[in-house]
Amino acid sequence: MKPTDFAQALTTYLSSYLPGQKNASLHTVQSYRDTFKLLLRYCQCVRGLAIERLSLSDIDDQLIIGFLEWLETKRHNQIATRNQRLACIHAFYRYLQTEDPAGLWLYQKILALPMKKTPRPVIAHLTPAALQVLLAQPDRATRSGRRDATLLAVLYDTGARVQELLDLRVRDIRLAPPPLLTLTGKGNKARQVPLMSPTTKLLGRYLDEWHLERNGTQDCPVFFNRRRQKMTRAGVAFILEKYATQARRHSTDIPEHVTPHALRHSKAMHLLQSGVNLIYIRDLMGHTDIATTEIYARADTELKRKALEQVYPSLISDELPDWTTDDALLEWLSRF
Repeated sequence: MKPTDFAQALTTYLSSYLPGQKNASLHTVQSYRDTFKLLLRYCQCVRGLAIERLSLSDIDDQLIIGFLEWLETKRHNQIATRNQRLACIHAFYRYLQTEDPAGLWLYQKILALPMKKTPRPVIAHLTPAALQVLLAQPDRATRSGRRDATLLAVLYDTGARVQELLDLRVRDIRLAPPPLLTLTGKGNKARQVPLMSPTTKLLGRYLDEWHLERNGTQDCPVFFNRRRQKMTRAGVAFILEKYATQARRHSTDIPEHVTPHALRHSKAMHLLQSGVNLIYIRDLMGHTDIATTEIYARADTELKRKALEQVYPSLISDELPDWTTDDALLEWLSRF
């Protein structure tokens, strides 16, 4: 059977354009792939379209609208997930505009489909005191406890995304002054992040204990499981939640759910509260746009309160009048 134009376009987009021309990471390509797997399942199971005969003309804006509604109503996806799937579809059709100008009108109708508005999420982060309690939970008398203490310290100190931590290799660490890590983030973009002295010492001892400073270990993952394989997201989340549960016995400031990303948010908030410029925070976090970093400034109510206190004098007194010294009031009450 002759391949359809849709099959040819999608194959070229996923296997050649994204990794070859856009330099998209493996995780990005997999995200796009998963979106189109769901779209094909919808076309086959709900619309009754044969996948092997599916052409670009079969997929119009009404089909995409139906697909998005199916994600929300049948698969019970959140609006954020629905928007992420639509973003992948938009990117594909922007690519098609230049590859197949004859279908420009059809593609632009799909590109005109809007994202749904979502409530602005609360930035989940820990206070410095709560974070100190959390980081003190691993038992450093045991080998696994020392590993966990190092993992959590690196995760917070660098503000790394959990995938960036998992992808960290021994060759990405420099402990000689000035100590730093090289993190590879979204779009295979690398950035260098300085390490503070306590984290540097923890990391140095960890590498020595696990024999990761020897020749031939440069490409080994820094954090691994019992099978010496790279840790998973679920593994890091399990470790963090275990110590968060312990920390709640000592502090009421530990949130009910603590995720690895909450440590990243905490790092950014603590830097902001310490007066660090947003530009530096953007570079440390690996944000492409400063607008992404500004969400921390909008979310920091304590910073806003301090700013208001500096600008405005205290006009409202917290002292109340003592009515027991008001003779006229006491006399009126006695006659009442």
